[in-house]
Amino acid sequence: MKNITVIGSGTMGNGIAHTFAQHGFKVSLVDINAEALNKAVQTITNNLDRQLKKGTINEQLKTDTLGRIKTFTDLPSGAANADLVIEAATENQEIKLELFKQLSNICSDKVILASNTSSISITQIAAVTKNPGNVIGMHFMNPVPIMKLVEVIRGYATTDEVTQTVMQLSKALGKDPVEVNDYPGFVANRILMPMINEAIYTLYEGVAGVEEIDTVMKLGMAHPMGPLQLADFIGLDVCLAILKVLYTGFGNQKYAPCPLLMNMVTAGHLGAKSGSGFYKYTAGSKELIIADKFTKNSLNL
Repeated sequence: MKNITVIGSGTMGNGIAHTFAQHGFKVSLVDINAEALNKAVQTITNNLDRQLKKGTINEQLKTDTLGRIKTFTDLPSGAANADLVIEAATENQEIKLELFKQLSNICSDKVILASNTSSISITQIAAVTKNPGNVIGMHFMNPVPIMKLVEVIRGYATTDEVTQTVMQLSKALGKDPVEVNDYPGFVANRILMPMINEAIYTLYEGVAGVEEIDTVMKLGMAHPMGPLQLADFIGLDVCLAILKVLYTGFGNQKYAPCPLLMNMVTAGHLGAKSGSGFYKYTAGSKELIIADKFTKNSLNL
């Protein structure tokens, strides 16, 4: 397996492309937006420069990594020679199903089709393809070049051979793969998202403020990042989408998204990527500042 196609050049897509290229694979990075592809390559370059500065890679590996990545705006061209396709597009079921239908027609019957989805059913995705046994989930964690976990999601029809291939491939990337079965949210988000949602409810109900909630979880539970800061980092729109999948999939009220989360997403306060969520973000600054909406003087939910 030498040729990897990554669909989607956002945070997860460029991180996956970076990781594969750094470990010697040829990568085709596909996105319908040429500007997004240029931005992705610049992000990968910046991240490689950080690794270079830390001494984890040398100049030659940086050059080789960038040389292994080619960008495409045309899906058939980008996926034509793939041994493995990893879809990292928007967490939208309709978009993903349409992509996998296309990939099933473009790629050979032997190609493994993987999704980086964090919650959408692999079984449902596989059902729209010609070879559902070749469809699997590869849920990488952000930031991809650093985080060790790959949640390998086995759909109802996924074969043993495909599962083992993806497990071994993940290890070749220096990752620690964990095999899980295909149920809403899998393991990571089935546990994480209710915690984040409960933290938002705790704020919404006035139990404590943003800083207090995050501090309790960091100091009391040894979490490196509080749940509200983590939600900002993930993207509040992504958190809401995953919670909706859990709520629909299980029909259990405990997964119902907090009204505050829904209001924030509707208002466009999506976290770090929009500049404001539970905290506010300024380019180039690492200082953690509570968003004006949630300061004690202006708290009005």
